[in-house]
Amino acid sequence: MSFLNSLRVRLPTLSRTAQVPARGYAAKSAEQGDPKKDIIRRVLYPSNIKNRASPVGTWRPDVARALQRAIPSAQAHYTIERAWLLHKRHLRKKRDAELSRKFTRMKEAMDELHCLDTKLYLEANKPEDPRARSQVEMALMKQLRISEARILESRIRGLFPRELKIPTDTPSRAGWNYDYKRFHRPL
Repeated sequence: MSFLNSLRVRLPTLSRTAQVPARGYAAKSAEQGDPKKDIIRRVLYPSNIKNRASPVGTWRPDVARALQRAIPSAQAHYTIERAWLLHKRHLRKKRDAELSRKFTRMKEAMDELHCLDTKLYLEANKPEDPRARSQVEMALMKQLRISEARILESRIRGLFPRELKIPTDTPSRAGWNYDYKRFHRPL
């Protein structure tokens, strides 16, 4: 008997010592707890074992058999897949054509505006930093309440005001707000 074999015989190995379960945290405890807690635990943490179809149809155990009945060959499946991709490509090309048509019409309108009124054209195309505030606005923001200052701060210059009521055919159920004060904007 060699020296290594004699050591192996004398030294206890991990398999011969007390077995420590690798997933001891997941093992069921010997004592039974409160059944209400068990019910809540089962509802919140359902098991991952799928042995029946889900009621909403997100998982079905027989999906492979159903697909095999519906599409018997791989060639038919690939043909359907290619047809679907071709359909998506046609939709994408239609969308791109519509966008390019809108862009050319917008460019024609801007060129017409440039011919009619250069000053208005330059004002419409002036680059503007939406975060920039004038001295008047900064002074006004110091005097406003925090909520009003946030409204003024979040408003992007040139866009339609968010706080404006949407026009409707019928009046609101609350009636007219007689305490409304116009919010002054130095824009």
